[in-house]
Amino acid sequence: MTSCADFDALRASAADVQIVTSDGQSIAAHSCVLASASPVLERMIDRARRGWGADCTVRVLGVSFDAVRAFLHFLYSAKVAPEEEELVGAHGTQLLALAHAYRVGWLKLAAEAAVSARLTPERAVDMLKLARLCDARRLYLRCARLAAKDFSAVERSDGWRFARRHDAALQLELLRLLEDADQRKERWARERAALEACRQLGEAMASLEHIFPGDGAVCADAPCAKAGCTCRGLQLLMRHFAACAKKAAPGGCARCKRMLQLFRLHASVCHRPDQACRVPLCSHFKAKAQTEKADKTWRLLVKKVTRAKVMSSLAERKVVPEVVAESWARYNGRVAKLR
Repeated sequence: MTSCADFDALRASAADVQIVTSDGQSIAAHSCVLASASPVLERMIDRARRGWGADCTVRVLGVSFDAVRAFLHFLYSAKVAPEEEELVGAHGTQLLALAHAYRVGWLKLAAEAAVSARLTPERAVDMLKLARLCDARRLYLRCARLAAKDFSAVERSDGWRFARRHDAALQLELLRLLEDADQRKERWARERAALEACRQLGEAMASLEHIFPGDGAVCADAPCAKAGCTCRGLQLLMRHFAACAKKAAPGGCARCKRMLQLFRLHASVCHRPDQACRVPLCSHFKAKAQTEKADKTWRLLVKKVTRAKVMSSLAERKVVPEVVAESWARYNGRVAKLR
C-alpha cells in the first residue's frame, strides 16, 4: 500500500491504471491504492489485466468527471478532512452511489451524513429512492421523518409527481411510512398520557399518606403549608364520600366510585401494618386482596403507580451539600492513591 496521502501528489509518479469516466475523460491512478481501498476495484483491476505489462483500464460510469475525481481523491486520502466537507456535500449523492457500489464503507457514511444534512422536502422522494438502492438506512429514516413533517411540500415536488405517475411501489412505500409515523405519534401520545395518569395517581397515594400519617396526626381541613401538597382536593372528595347518600343506591355515585378505587389502590401499594395505617378501608381491601386475586390489568396498574411513586420520591430527594463534599473528598483521595 502506498504511503502517500494525496491523489494530486501521486499523479506525478508512474500510474498503472486509467480510470475512464462517462464523458470519455481518463484519470491516471495507482492499482495498489485502489485495490487496498475497494475490494470491488481490486477485482475489476484483476479482470482488466490481460497480460503482463498490458494497459489496465477501469470504467467508472454513471457519474460526472468531477465526482469520480473527488471519489479517487478520498480513496487516496482515506479520510474526509474538515475542510473537505463542502466537497462531499457538492457531490454527496454521487459519492454515496460510488461508495456503495465499490464498497467503501467509511466514505459511504460520510456521504450519507452530508446528504442527510442538506436534505429538503423537495428532494425527499428522490433521496428516499436513492437510500433504498444504496441501503442507506440513516438517509432513509431522515427522508421518512422529513416527509411526515412537511408532506404538503413533498406533494408539490417533482419527485412525488414522478412517483405517482411512474413508480407506484415508491409512492405506496412512502405512504406506508407516513402511516407508520402517524401511528407512532399516536402510540407515543397514549404512552405519555398513561405515564401522566400514573404520576397523578402516585401523587394521590402520597397525599393520602400525608392526610393520614402513621403517627396518628391527621392533616387539617385547611390547605397544607407543605409546598406542592395536593391533599385539599382529596379532602373534599372524602368529605363528599362520607356524606353522600347515593353511593349505596343503584348505579352509585361516580365520585364515590372514584374514591373507592383510590382506597383500593392505596391498599395495594401500602406497606404499613394494618394497625399502623389510618387510611379508610385499607385493612378491608387488604383482606379482600388475600381472598380474591386481582386481574392482570389491576396488577399492571399497581406496578406502574408504584414505579411512578418511587421515581417521584427520588426526584424530590434533596442532596445535602455535606454529603456531596464528603463523597467528592473520598473520590479525590482514591484518585491520589492511584497516582
